[in-house]
Amino acid sequence: MKSSVLFVLFLLFVSFGAFASVEEVVSPSGEHSISVAYGDCLKLSIKSGDQLVLDDSSISLVVDGVDALSGAEIVGVVDSSESNIVDVVVPNTFSQFKENYNQKKIIFSSGLSLVLRAYDDGVAYRWESNIQKDEIFITNEKIDLQFAYNFNSFFPRPNGVGFFSHHENLFRYQRISHVRSSAKGAVPYLVELGGGRYMLLSDVNVEHYPGLWLSGTRGLVNPIVSAIFPKYPASENLVGDRSLMVGKSEDYIAKISGKSTMPWRAFVLTDANGLLTSSMLYLLAEPSRIDDVSWIKPGLVSWDWWNDWNLTTVDFKPGINQQTYMHYIDFASEYGLPYIILDEGWSKRGPENLLSVIEEIDMPALSEYATSKNVGLILWMTSIALDMNYDAAFEQFKKWNVKGLKVDFLQRDDQKMMEFCYRVSATAAKYKMLVDIHGGPKPVGISRTYPNLLTIESVQGLEQNKWSSKNANPEMAVLLPFTRMVVGPMDYTPGAMQNRQRLKYRISYSSPKSLGTRAHQLAMYVVYISPLQMLADTPCNYRANPESLNFIKDVPVVWDETVALENRVGDYVAVARRSGDTWYIGAMTDWTARELTLSLGFLADGEWEMTLYADGEKANTDGTDLKVSSENVNNQSEVRVKMARGGGFAAVIKKK
Repeated sequence: MKSSVLFVLFLLFVSFGAFASVEEVVSPSGEHSISVAYGDCLKLSIKSGDQLVLDDSSISLVVDGVDALSGAEIVGVVDSSESNIVDVVVPNTFSQFKENYNQKKIIFSSGLSLVLRAYDDGVAYRWESNIQKDEIFITNEKIDLQFAYNFNSFFPRPNGVGFFSHHENLFRYQRISHVRSSAKGAVPYLVELGGGRYMLLSDVNVEHYPGLWLSGTRGLVNPIVSAIFPKYPASENLVGDRSLMVGKSEDYIAKISGKSTMPWRAFVLTDANGLLTSSMLYLLAEPSRIDDVSWIKPGLVSWDWWNDWNLTTVDFKPGINQQTYMHYIDFASEYGLPYIILDEGWSKRGPENLLSVIEEIDMPALSEYATSKNVGLILWMTSIALDMNYDAAFEQFKKWNVKGLKVDFLQRDDQKMMEFCYRVSATAAKYKMLVDIHGGPKPVGISRTYPNLLTIESVQGLEQNKWSSKNANPEMAVLLPFTRMVVGPMDYTPGAMQNRQRLKYRISYSSPKSLGTRAHQLAMYVVYISPLQMLADTPCNYRANPESLNFIKDVPVVWDETVALENRVGDYVAVARRSGDTWYIGAMTDWTARELTLSLGFLADGEWEMTLYADGEKANTDGTDLKVSSENVNNQSEVRVKMARGGGFAAVIKKK
């Protein structure tokens, strides 16, 4: 008995000795906390309410091949807090955010510091380096997230091979322990904590660093999800005319200045409604580096590529030619759309030919025509084509009065590609041009740092319907607001006017259709955040559906206020957003028909007129069936929303 007691005391002594120093930061509300225990190694824990989420998760940084904490001591701890109002340069869910957090900076003798921060909607940490060297090499960053329970989660499943991916994730709902050890995917990663609570993991400020990926799990009781990173490219090979693939990799993930801050590891902790309104990821991002932002004009865009230039009611041959684009310009001008996109095909094929315009297009004349109609041109290009012609391209685009760039086929998020994203955004800002990134990394806060970067794809959007019926469907559409969209603006490219239920859906590349109903598509313009929002269908199809077009052309792309209404992750979403004095509602359901009762308590006092765009009686079989009606409401009213399979609901509410 005596020896047993001594053994237990010994274990307690070893445990206490190994983690003799514990530092904790609690959110201003007291709801969340993040703490580290430091002894022989560093262990991270996170709590939300009374629930332990992460427990004894190992984190460290390997610098120049050596664990930077090995033998290091804590030489200082600095506590701080912040409380202020942040104006959002390009408003997303709100035009202002209240920034309120507590912070602790733990300084190690090795020249590293660990910053812990706690907001009321989550917690975060990052490494900072004050190592006295011009350049250091980050061999690896260790993050082994040990969960306190075997939660259900939505594990990201990227398209592509290895780290070569468009970052158009699908999400598999499964127990953490059921994720195969060989599985890997880039964040965001959503974990269901139970009781209607969630944790969403992402990274922020990924500038001179690679993006955060996760590997499969270890353990059944307290499963571990580990971080992995694409290494720095040692060589690159151009495959075809647009895929710049990594040939060989260095033995490190990043090379940075000895005095640097590394990306935030951010954990949003909230419920389903909170995922739609969380501000933490935006606030963690570096503030705007653009002094004059007055020229940045968000807006709607008439898009050519999805509808395959398939104009059906014109007296000329449609295609990639002058008359077709003049028609798009006329359409945009008539309905007050500020932009059109010239997607792939306006320049001759091959990255070296970016500035060689095809014979069918007279770009100076087209630009002059667009300017006369108060419509801006946005040009598509591959990332390799832009990089190959970088300075000359920006100078030429300036001469053509180009208003924005759609840069495609980045397909990587290693350090070199992330630096390219920031460089393009900075250069475009210098030339007063907007940016839309496709086929590349997900948002990591760049849109705050360079607010001219208005939107990013990294989503299985409507384009998938040109060749597949598997991914861009109502099941995925109602999950995206709680996963991909939480991390930043999302260029899903909505607006299909040919809408089909599953049994009537047929794949067509040149005359594409959407899965689900017309009201489902209209609701996307309210639910999905994208300050550069596309009209994916043809001008002809929009003119043939004036009720839908009248809604789309007037819907804002930036918002002053957001109220989450009734939401269940992966099943349905309903949100109200305000722009000025007008409110909009968007609601979407998966393949299950539903009826929701939505309170209008967010309205100010007085009488309001609500115009409703709802699924018609035949919408369960005919996806195009749309019912438009009006009624008077006030802040005591409730509206019953009846959605068909794959259906939706949209509304405009104006003060009488």
